[in-house]
This record gives sequence, C-alpha cells and structure tokens, in this order.
Amino acid sequence: MSDVKLSVIYYSSTGTISALAKEIAEAAEKAGAEVRLRKAAELAPQAAIDSNEAWAANVEATKDIAEATADDVVWADAVIFGSPTRYGNIASQLKQFIDTLGPQWAQGQLADKVYSGFASSATQHGGQESTLLALSNTFYHFGGIIVPPGYTDGSKFVDGNPYGTSHVDAQGNNPVDDTSRKAAQVQAERVVRVARALKPGASL
Repeated sequence: MSDVKLSVIYYSSTGTISALAKEIAEAAEKAGAEVRLRKAAELAPQAAIDSNEAWAANVEATKDIAEATADDVVWADAVIFGSPTRYGNIASQLKQFIDTLGPQWAQGQLADKVYSGFASSATQHGGQESTLLALSNTFYHFGGIIVPPGYTDGSKFVDGNPYGTSHVDAQGNNPVDDTSRKAAQVQAERVVRVARALKPGASL
C-alpha cells in the first residue's frame, strides 16, 4: 500500500491541462504514490463548449474522469492543482471548486499538506507564472506547505519555470511536448518525495 496519497485536481477546456494532469498522475504513481485524478466541474454553457471543436473533444475524452470533491483534498497528503491561465489567474471552474472548501478550511483539514500547481497559456508571456503565484496565495490561506519544482533538476533550465509545470499551447497549435512532460514528471516526483519525507517517522 502506498505511503503517500496524492490528488491531482485540475480544470481543462481544450485539453492541454488534461494532458499535463495525466502525465503528473502517472509520474506520481511510478514514484509510489496512491493517486486520485480529478477534474473541476464545467461551468460553461453547452453552446460555448460546442462552438469550440477542441473544447467539445476534451469534454468527451475526459467524461470518465470523476469530478473533484472536498474529500479528494482532505484525503490527500499532497495536492497538485492545474489550470489554464485566465487573465493571469486560474480558471473560474477551478476557483469555484476551491471556494467550496470553506468548511474544511475552517476545521483545519486543509493545513499541513503539500501543495503545488501547474498551468498553461496561449502565449509565451500570457500569465503562466502569475497563475501559479495566484494558486500559491490560496495555499498560504490553507496553511499548506508549498513545494515548487524550483531549479532542482537540470531539465528545469530547459523549460525555465521554477514555479510549476507550464506549457504554451499557441491556441492549440502546440501540443504538450517532451519538455513539458519532463517538467510534469520532475514536479510530480518532487512533490511525492517531499510529502513522503514529511510523514511521521520519516527523515529528509
């Protein structure tokens, strides 16, 4: 039985964040964690989804992934949240889920867990870092232990984002590549390693 429980909770419209979430989940499992892969509920009207072929395709492709609940956060030793950038911030779908966690926050059930984040944007300077920093503001309020990838692996000097995994999808013209997949793997492995070290009886 795994000694680390990890939830990967994300929102994705056109599939970039979905791909990164799956990469993170698989890497965490390989690192020995028990993983829950969960998506935030869609809030957009069906007409908006149907108007974008990639959005509709991603909804269909991820229909069997369970929607996140508060228990998925409470259960976990570590949580990695993912979101596309929306004006330099997280998507409303993920924010709405986080905003439902008030009762758990009030009971201290979100504290002392490891938290990390990943993001995507359409353009190179489209707000990836500010999105990840915005997520960290939430983690501070949780009383969480923030674990970014930093520059702890040589590959981080290639993808260049110490705050978390990120990918530029160029309006769907740039699918998730090996550089972003490697970043996702590094981040997942580090989160699992630190969460394991923080468990009672463990040592860094």
